[in-house]
Amino acid sequence: MRLGIYIGSFNPVHIGHVKVVNYLLDNNYLDKILIVPTLNYWDKNDLVDIKDRINMLKFFETDKITIDEEHNHLIYTYELLEDLKKIYDDELYLIIGADNILHFNEWKNYEKLLKYPIIIMNRNNIDISECIKKYPKNNFVIISDYPYIEISSSEIRNSLDSKYLDKRVLEYIKKNNLYRGSNGKNN
Repeated sequence: MRLGIYIGSFNPVHIGHVKVVNYLLDNNYLDKILIVPTLNYWDKNDLVDIKDRINMLKFFETDKITIDEEHNHLIYTYELLEDLKKIYDDELYLIIGADNILHFNEWKNYEKLLKYPIIIMNRNNIDISECIKKYPKNNFVIISDYPYIEISSSEIRNSLDSKYLDKRVLEYIKKNNLYRGSNGKNN
C-alpha cells in the first residue's frame, strides 16, 4: 500500500491542506495519508497548542486519512520517516510543496529522505524539473496538474475568513479563542 506522509504545522488546517490530501487520494497517487502536525518549528513561534491543531485535523479523519498523535515531537523529517518505517510495512511517500524543493538540500540529513518517493505538489510556478536535477530522478513524483490555490495561513489567522476554513474548524477556533482577527477579535 502507498502511504503518504503529510507533515506541517497546520496552524490552522485550511482548505488548501484538505485539497492536497483529497487530490492525492481521489487521483490514486496514494492509498492512504498520514497527517503529522509538528510540535514546533524552529522558525515558527506562533503555533497554537498541538492538541488544538490535532483536534482541528481530526474533523478530516477517514478510513483513508489518519491524524498522527504519536510522532509530533520529532524535529526532523528524516527522523519521522525512519520511525514510521519501523511501524508501517507500506511504501512511504513524503508529500511536499514545490517551495520546499528549493531548499531541500538544506534539510537535516536530506540524503536519508531520498530513499523514499517524494511527491512534489506544484506551487508558485516553480520549475520543479529544474530544481530536482541535482537529485536522483526516480525519487520524485511531480504533481503538475494540481490546481494550486494561493493561501497564507498567517492571513487566515488574522482574518479567520470562512472561505478558507471548514465550518467545523472555524467553530472550533472561535469556541476555543485560538486566533485573533486583524481587528483584535475573533471574527
